[in-house]
Amino acid sequence: MRLPNGYGSVYKLSGNRRKPWIARKTIGWNDEGKQLYQTIGYYESRKIALQALADFNKNPYSVEVSTVTFSEIFEKWSTEKFPKISRSNQSGYNSAYNHALSLHDLKFVDIRTAHLQGVIDNCTKGHGTLRKIKVLFSQLYAYTMANDIINKDYSNYIDIGKNEDESTREPFTKEEIQVLWDNVGRMDFIDTILIMIYTGLRPGELLLINAADINLENRTMRGGIKTSAGKNRLIPISKKVMPFIEKRVSKGNEFLVANHEQKQMRYWNYYEEKWKKIMEQLEMNHKPHDCRHTFASLMDSAGANKLCIKRIMGHASKDITDKIYTHKDIEELKEAIDLL
Repeated sequence: MRLPNGYGSVYKLSGNRRKPWIARKTIGWNDEGKQLYQTIGYYESRKIALQALADFNKNPYSVEVSTVTFSEIFEKWSTEKFPKISRSNQSGYNSAYNHALSLHDLKFVDIRTAHLQGVIDNCTKGHGTLRKIKVLFSQLYAYTMANDIINKDYSNYIDIGKNEDESTREPFTKEEIQVLWDNVGRMDFIDTILIMIYTGLRPGELLLINAADINLENRTMRGGIKTSAGKNRLIPISKKVMPFIEKRVSKGNEFLVANHEQKQMRYWNYYEEKWKKIMEQLEMNHKPHDCRHTFASLMDSAGANKLCIKRIMGHASKDITDKIYTHKDIEELKEAIDLL
């Protein structure tokens, strides 16, 4: 029976051999146009050789398992993974991969906890980078286990230490906030910074706010991500940024913050094309998440009820027994945010 094109081939070698049947598959061509083959193995019978070829087509790693390197695994994994994720996430994984240079040429089956921990210990970047490296390791181990390359996940045993980076985040000062207000109308998208400062929204949450979930009359909107307490929470709109919200809603776009095609803006585009340009022009040194820290600081300084602050920001609290908001709750949240 003729095998399908590209499937591989099985044939019998000449001479007196204990395993005369060979299974092989074309893996490419050289510069002269000649086929390059990968030998899958030698077998006692044609039936066994055909089964080996079928197994290889189903799972190529079954033959490569002893030689495939960390770099080769990353290439195969990223080919499947990257089309499904954002450019910013792709960039993060590529950066994590580059930090693991010492692993690139190692056979994946030979990598142990000490190798992985060495990458972490020798990395001079912040906790966020260490976390991304660990996530990459976890993803690659999940991928290799799913493909029967290894049967133990050594990424579970690495330690990236305690996150000390949070303390380095600096809220906007009162003077900087005033500079933002002074430039409203002069600089595109500066309103989004003030919206985050006066709502406590994470940058990713702001970009996901759907115009249909904004109640202009009631001065509230629904949104939120991350934790169970943060998802789909009620967010009061401060009177100070209400005009920005109204203006954006009036554009008729599906999302409150839209790109030039009137579609949802991705975080990478927002950060690279909008945020960084504003920070450079105003000579400020802040990350988008600093807006959320600024909100918490302003609310605390204004004497807002701590439970209200937690509800607005979507923080879990043992004092919050459910997510059903009464009219009184809504008014209290609006009163709290209007203290700013």
